Amino acid sequence: MNERAEIASARPQPQSRRSGLGTWFDHHVYSFVASLGRVLRKPWATALTVGVMAVALALPLGLWLVLGNVERFSGSVQQSREISVFLEQDVDAARANALVELLRARRNVGKVELRTPEQGLQSLRDKGVPAAALDAAGGNPLPYVLVVTPAGDEALLVAGLEQLPEAELVQHDNQWRERLDGWLRFGGRVAWVLAFLLGLGALLVVGNTVRLDIQSRREEIGVLQLLGATDGFIRRPFLYLGAWYGIAAGAIALGLLAAAAHALRAPLAELAASYGSHFELSGFTPPLALAVLAGATVLGWLGAGVVTGHYLRQTRPTET
Repeated sequence: MNERAEIASARPQPQSRRSGLGTWFDHHVYSFVASLGRVLRKPWATALTVGVMAVALALPLGLWLVLGNVERFSGSVQQSREISVFLEQDVDAARANALVELLRARRNVGKVELRTPEQGLQSLRDKGVPAAALDAAGGNPLPYVLVVTPAGDEALLVAGLEQLPEAELVQHDNQWRERLDGWLRFGGRVAWVLAFLLGLGALLVVGNTVRLDIQSRREEIGVLQLLGATDGFIRRPFLYLGAWYGIAAGAIALGLLAAAAHALRAPLAELAASYGSHFELSGFTPPLALAVLAGATVLGWLGAGVVTGHYLRQTRPTET
């Protein structure tokens, strides 16, 4: 019945009965619904195709999600960018404040915070240092400390701070952060490579599934070609078929990642709490989830379009 309806719709209609735009719109609606029906009529084959695509999409998306959380965690550790300048013991409050204003005027300095000896002593108490040990030091032995946040080249700024006559010690350990940034860049490149390879695999899976569907309907396609149907008219139902595969695979991939995040959230929160942190995994935001679904749909659409276009070029009747 569906084949007869599609063949009948390919026949030329009188202009008075049906406008070209109306026919085009009706065929889109028909292709949209009919392709969904073909997907639902083959649940086992559909499940295999969609499952393979979903796993192929979930792997690079999961890697991107992990990298995003690691980058967010590293960015939240502001101390990784702070440079601590311990001033000489004899530097008084007036000179320390003058240094703060001097450093704020530099272009490669983002922010400067002055920590007094009293604040440093209170910080030690908050960290659990015994009061007896602090009292044994005899007064407050801590100097003024400048906490500098760089706005440019950190290494160049550290070298400049070390030249300050009032600076006794400049503390800045950014080696671990440089290594982390390197791993994040490498991980991002790996994610792109995986996305390309697995996306190509998903495209081939859709293409092969659509190819099998084309083979089962080759007689119908041949009749449509003899009736003068355009390639776009014949290709349209298969494009929607690929799109259905893509959107279903994208939804399942998001579900798999949400389940994985839910399984890891509790132990990660417990591990972070042991280090005094409240870090939690973040998943895909609604706009990103919609972007994933749209990308998966386009991937399925492209896979179907490539295979269908190749088949139609091979079978298009030629005039003699």
